[in-house]
Amino acid sequence: MHKELETSSADTQGHDTHTGSTVVGAQVKGASLYRIGKGTTRGSVPSARLQIYKVCSTEGDDYCYEADIFAGFGDAINDGVDFISLSIGGPPSEYFKDVISIGSDHAIEHGILTRAATDNNGGYPNIVPNVAPWILTVTATDRAKQYKTTVGLENRV
Repeated sequence: MHKELETSSADTQGHDTHTGSTVVGAQVKGASLYRIGKGTTRGSVPSARLQIYKVCSTEGDDYCYEADIFAGFGDAINDGVDFISLSIGGPPSEYFKDVISIGSDHAIEHGILTRAATDNNGGYPNIVPNVAPWILTVTATDRAKQYKTTVGLENRV
């Protein structure tokens, strides 16, 4: 990571702590969301080993440098991870110019699938990043769990 930026590995926004616990979180009894749906919850695979690579900082105007994102992909590939999950959004760009598209292409060449978020802003039609065919792209719906638009794929699925 660039030296002038924050070098702590601490999650200052809490987002990756949340997404990490979604995957490897231990069982919690009596969990609820605002006292709705009280029950037992746990992460998807509590026995999994989680490795976290911090490639962005909270300081500066441009706090996610392409070189740092590439380095994160390289470190994950060299460490032999089985899966890469990214929570980095941004404007869409052409595959051959996009750091996440290129990094995930290198990962898939090593048998590593990359999951990437579309973005956290939503509400903007036809603006979806991380859509290279070798990326598992995920998104969310509104609070009513209704899709805001119809998505048409070439294979009509």
